[in-house]
Amino acid sequence: MFLFLTGLAASTAATVLLSLPHPGPALGRGPEACVPSGHDSRGRSSVDRGVIAWEDDTVFDDARSYAVGQWTGGGLKKVAFRPDTASEFADLEWNDTRSSGGDWKNVLARWTGRPGTDSITMNRHYLDDGGARGTAAHRRRVATHELGHALGFCHKSTKAGSIMWADNAEAARFGIDGITAGDRAAYHRLWGRA
Repeated sequence: MFLFLTGLAASTAATVLLSLPHPGPALGRGPEACVPSGHDSRGRSSVDRGVIAWEDDTVFDDARSYAVGQWTGGGLKKVAFRPDTASEFADLEWNDTRSSGGDWKNVLARWTGRPGTDSITMNRHYLDDGGARGTAAHRRRVATHELGHALGFCHKSTKAGSIMWADNAEAARFGIDGITAGDRAAYHRLWGRA
């Protein structure tokens, strides 16, 4: 989940992240531990036999396409991404909501693992043009982050310099617009090399 933080934290994880010092990212470092706890996991991913077959019901096709390019470029070939077909069950659905209350307060997007088809839901309230994070750069960063969750990656410590930071504003502040060396290392550790 990518949080948009204004004032009070929107979740316990965000509270933990807000309380950590921000020394700046270490972009060349290896994979970092998950925060507040846990670990990257193939079992907590949308990958089915090396593929994420997706169906699309989002207005943010550019962001989805950018995210797929980030997680398949530069030798990241162990997991393939493709649209689902009439004879193939979708592993992941991209969809939208427009909400600023309840569970969606200050939340830009969310990956949800569930039986059957997992989902990435982009929040148009914040991401549409004119919204608080309504730029192509924010949408692309958010989609890349959420697709990282679909690959089994958790939120990373702020010292990691990772697209998997929970705080979109911090990623933007440090110029993290796509996956980093640490994200590549985490990918290779979890999925192997091509």
